[in-house]
Amino acid sequence: MGKLIAIVGASGVGKTTLVKALAESGDFTTGYEQHEERPFQILFDQDKRYALPNQIDYFLLRAEQERGLRTDPRPALIDGGLDVDFHGFARLFHKRGYLDDDEFDLCKRLYNQLRTALPPPELVIYLTASVDVIRQRLAKRERINIATSDDAGLLKTYLEEWLNNLSPEKYLKIDVSENDPKYVGLIQQLLLEIEKRNIQ
Repeated sequence: MGKLIAIVGASGVGKTTLVKALAESGDFTTGYEQHEERPFQILFDQDKRYALPNQIDYFLLRAEQERGLRTDPRPALIDGGLDVDFHGFARLFHKRGYLDDDEFDLCKRLYNQLRTALPPPELVIYLTASVDVIRQRLAKRERINIATSDDAGLLKTYLEEWLNNLSPEKYLKIDVSENDPKYVGLIQQLLLEIEKRNIQ
């Protein structure tokens, strides 16, 4: 069974960019968020009543991705992932009122069942950046942004509450506020760290 590395962080921090850069530099399989392909994402962007089907679709997509990625003997990189979709985005959408209490409970039940059936990532790489950097990066994106720079603080809080329950050797926190947006200078450091942690 292949090992899984999740790249997590707030929207706009550069998760997809880092997954692509690592994949180009090492022998990895990959799983992406698929914003444009998801059937409820545009609907949710236009009408917040689609929050629940959007979250359920993402939970199932992420579980399907994890199961498929682990059939490959190579280590896998996933952009965000099942844990972020629950601990970060479902909690954020509940806080914002897009999910009511019963809907959030349904998300929690589904997440718990899926995570019970699937092993968690062997490593979580948690990217952080200042709100100004996230705002600048989101402004340059040409895709749907359900979460905005105004949500960055809440997402940071929720993700760190989840990460604080993991063993310290299971995650790596990196502030990328000063990094080149393409992460050229970070790739070799991360590849060495992945090798050191025997995720290969």
